[in-house]
Amino acid sequence: MRIKAVLAALVLALIPATAPAVASAAANPYERGPAPTAASVEASRGTFAVTQAAIPRQSNFGGGTIYTPTSDLTFGAVAISPGFTATQSSVAHFGPRLASYGFVVVTINTLSGWDDPDSRGRQLLAALDYAVRTNPRVDATRLAVMGHSMGGGGALRASVSRPALQASIPLAGWHTTKNWSTVGVPTLVLGGQNDPTAPNSQHSLPFYTSMTAAPDKAFLELRGGDHSDPRSDNVTVRKYTLSWLKRFVDDDLRYDQFLCPAPAPNTLISAYRDTCPHA
Repeated sequence: MRIKAVLAALVLALIPATAPAVASAAANPYERGPAPTAASVEASRGTFAVTQAAIPRQSNFGGGTIYTPTSDLTFGAVAISPGFTATQSSVAHFGPRLASYGFVVVTINTLSGWDDPDSRGRQLLAALDYAVRTNPRVDATRLAVMGHSMGGGGALRASVSRPALQASIPLAGWHTTKNWSTVGVPTLVLGGQNDPTAPNSQHSLPFYTSMTAAPDKAFLELRGGDHSDPRSDNVTVRKYTLSWLKRFVDDDLRYDQFLCPAPAPNTLISAYRDTCPHA
């Protein structure tokens, strides 16, 4: 009997040690992939295999490509718009990369290369609706938008039109509207330090500072960057776009370490502003 009592005591002693891990896993069912590292957030690919399929032109957006992680899980979805006169090829690298970390990604063509930012915003939302309707892997409650140049302006407009979005990332965003005080969606604004097309002083910075209703926002300026650098496949863009989407679409606090505390200016980042702490 004494042996049984000792064994029972040992079992009870182990319960507190294992219970928090179970509770933590249950607290966030949206975590996808292993714990991130400094190397993994800058890598070219994550751990999920990815399939892709062409989307034919639709009545409300110009078609594109949908990238889906190979898994029985559900995932948040991200729609990404190119800029003025550009096609999805300019943002195509985001598709397989973000999908390999656990997102369904739609890179879109717009109905016309000349479409203005507000039209691009409507088309981003139409692409998300298409993904929700046609892809069973999409979790309709976890959606985000990204875009470059006028596509970035479209991401801002989409955030106003659909405040239930979980994240927005304008890349060198361009829009004639400068006041976005009604945006409450967590927004990461990326700009190039030497952008001649959408200078930060006229676009990204006014966008960021005007977002008084957004408790979670950040502005990242790429040192020496021009208009195309914020949409480029470089380690800085990789790290911060992935971390932002993981943190706010997946509620994955494991990625907060790459966002808060805000990084100090360095050889890659000339300025960074943030509303840390997020957690």
